[in-house]
Amino acid sequence: MTENIEIQVFNKIKKARHGSLFFVDSFASIANPKAVNKALERLVISGDLTRVAAGIYVRPVNDKILGPILPGIEEIASAIAKRDKARILPTGSYAMYKLGLTTQVPMNIVYYTDASARKIRIGKQVITFKKASSRNVSGIGDISKLAIQALRTIGKDNVKADELNKIKELLKQEKPYHLQHDLKLAPVWIRKLIEPVKTDLNK
Repeated sequence: MTENIEIQVFNKIKKARHGSLFFVDSFASIANPKAVNKALERLVISGDLTRVAAGIYVRPVNDKILGPILPGIEEIASAIAKRDKARILPTGSYAMYKLGLTTQVPMNIVYYTDASARKIRIGKQVITFKKASSRNVSGIGDISKLAIQALRTIGKDNVKADELNKIKELLKQEKPYHLQHDLKLAPVWIRKLIEPVKTDLNK
């Protein structure tokens, strides 16, 4: 029976592309969590799967030179959000890193979420999902929602001219409607800083 479960789990994995992420509940239609866990552990031992974190597995991409290539933090966070049917938003130093305001990759990567708060360790890094209100994760612009979070992190009285100029340049690539939508969610002081960009985009 156990061997049959492992075969079914493996067959489902083989149908997915290399680099695909799996959770225990990805196989809920095959068996109960305990049995699936055992099957996944055996597949890890055989090398058919790699465990990237507790309860999270990947069908690894094998590069001839680099060897197994694991998914990035962004892919893992997005997969968790998709599983939980949640919205997530990079915040803190990670939002600044994604915008290029810092070159230092943060060890503790923080996302706001409208799902449950949790921490997940990925190697030496930690993904922290912080429970936030629906309003805080309602941004729709790829650049504008990051810009707002980055400015929140820097702080009203600590924004340097070069940081603000870089943010304004990036925001010129944002869709006007998305920027207008996201500004309504931002604190007043951030709106005042970014309003000139919105005016330029609407010309």
